[in-house]
Amino acid sequence: MTEIKFHILKQEEENRFQLLANWYYAHWQMPREKTIEKLKKVTSSRQQFHVLMTVDNIPIATGGLHDHVSLQDKVPRLNEYKDWLALVYTIPEERGKGYGAQLCNFIMVRAKEKGVEKMYLFTEKAESLYMRLGWTMLEKLFEGERELTVMTIG
Repeated sequence: MTEIKFHILKQEEENRFQLLANWYYAHWQMPREKTIEKLKKVTSSRQQFHVLMTVDNIPIATGGLHDHVSLQDKVPRLNEYKDWLALVYTIPEERGKGYGAQLCNFIMVRAKEKGVEKMYLFTEKAESLYMRLGWTMLEKLFEGERELTVMTIG
């Protein structure tokens, strides 16, 4: 029987921050130091959180509720939005098995428990996943060569 667990990261879990920094660097070329700094900030907040999903104790996916995402630095008009589903990632060999949807649902339920009524996200490739989960498109925009979809729920 497969055992799925969701672990809310704590500020002192540097080894897990390093794992996620490696994942994000490999996938999005995010500087590792920037990721670790971001995760420290998120895990020290009462409203924000970041989750590590494991299957049979093997880390496979991550994501969280963040009050700020990098896109807001490039598109300042998005600063009116708070509570972002952010940095959702599943390791390549576990994609297509529904884990991303389970992770997102866990984050959305946890956010609601914290009093979050409306959430936002942006995605380049997973618009159909989020639509299946009940998210709706706010707008499409270009950031450099990338076409991004900004979405909301709640």
